[in-house]
Amino acid sequence: MRILESIREFNPKIKFYQASSSEMFGRMVQNPANENTPFYPRSPYGVSKLYGHWITINYRESYNLFACSGILFNHESERRGIEFVTRKISNGVAKIFLGIENFISLGNLEARRDWGYAPDYVEAMWMMLQKENPSDYVIATGKDYSIREFLNFAFDVIDIKNWKKYVKIDQRFYRPAEVDVLRGDYSKAKKELGWEPKTDIKDMVQKMVTNDIDLLKTK
Repeated sequence: MRILESIREFNPKIKFYQASSSEMFGRMVQNPANENTPFYPRSPYGVSKLYGHWITINYRESYNLFACSGILFNHESERRGIEFVTRKISNGVAKIFLGIENFISLGNLEARRDWGYAPDYVEAMWMMLQKENPSDYVIATGKDYSIREFLNFAFDVIDIKNWKKYVKIDQRFYRPAEVDVLRGDYSKAKKELGWEPKTDIKDMVQKMVTNDIDLLKTK
């Protein structure tokens, strides 16, 4: 809100991009979710993102600002923070491959997410800002995979098929209010922006695991 207010006061011609999140959908009342799907956040993060999303709409409608929101589903890459489950997996698999660790500790393996490659999604952000008129867009792949499937892809990179002995379930990593499935419908972005995801999840996971192996080798 402070940024939007500064734009309104000092230079209303500035274009503003709000990083909204699929976590705003939370307890998916419609699957896949699009720009008209009701929100039902299930975490403090999702709730706070919802405020940012709505205040952006409010300033756009109230002051005619170029303020748009990208409702991005999970987007991963080699630069993902180590505290996120996808990077935790890629880093853990790399450590197992190099003999540094013997297992990865995880929570719910059945949670399903719509995972895309971050560079593809950044391109979508840029494309939103090139439009003549601002709008909000869901950015996703339209496909969801479980954490268990993500593990399959990651261990495949190091040629391990039966990875169960390398993964320990720890109840501390379960969410108090789990979001079971998140999947997005990016048809509006495809129609109005000409955007589509370019990177397959298997290719993305391979990039992440290979990069973590290379990083660990240099330490």
